Order: sequence, then C-alpha cells, then structure tokens
Amino acid sequence: MTRGEPSGTDAGMPPELIRLRSSIDNIDAALVHLLAERFKATQQVGELKAAQGLPPADPAREERQIARLRALAHDAGLDPQFAEKFLNFIIAEVIRHHEAIAAHSTD
Repeated sequence: MTRGEPSGTDAGMPPELIRLRSSIDNIDAALVHLLAERFKATQQVGELKAAQGLPPADPAREERQIARLRALAHDAGLDPQFAEKFLNFIIAEVIRHHEAIAAHSTD
C-alpha cells in the first residue's frame, strides 16, 4: 500500500475523508517531531540551569510564554484557552525534567 491509498479499514469511505485523515496523520507526526526537538532544547536548558545553580522553574518567563502563545493562538484562529492549557502541560513536564536534572547533578 502506498501513501494515499485507502487501507482495508478505509474501504467505502469517502475519498475526501481519507484525504483529511491522511493530512491529520501527517500533522500529528510533525507535532511529535516538533515536541521532540523542543524537549531536546529544554533538556539543554535544564542542564545549564543545574550547572549554574538556577531554579528549575522561571515563572516570569512562563507567564510571558503563555501570553505570547495565547496571542499566537488568537491570530491563528485557535482557542487561546486551549493553547494555554497545552503550554501549561508542556511547561509542567519541562519543570519536572529540570527538577530531575537538578537533583541528579547534586548527587
């Protein structure tokens, strides 16, 4: 089966639905790769913070990032509340990673 060809489960589905689902699948894959790149960068930030004795969280930066993302979401036609929830989830995970890095660096 090549890309764009319906799978067995797509039999009888409207071609437009198959096309849209394929597009969603591609976007999901891109999101995963972008998140992986973001976490590689935040991992480096965590290591730098630990080496410099800086706290794992930076509430002022987090507030600026949330405001920035809400504005971007608004401009893009995405619900800013959803964007904020999404970023808060990511920030919480990043802080958890930074705390683990800091704890490991003091061992």
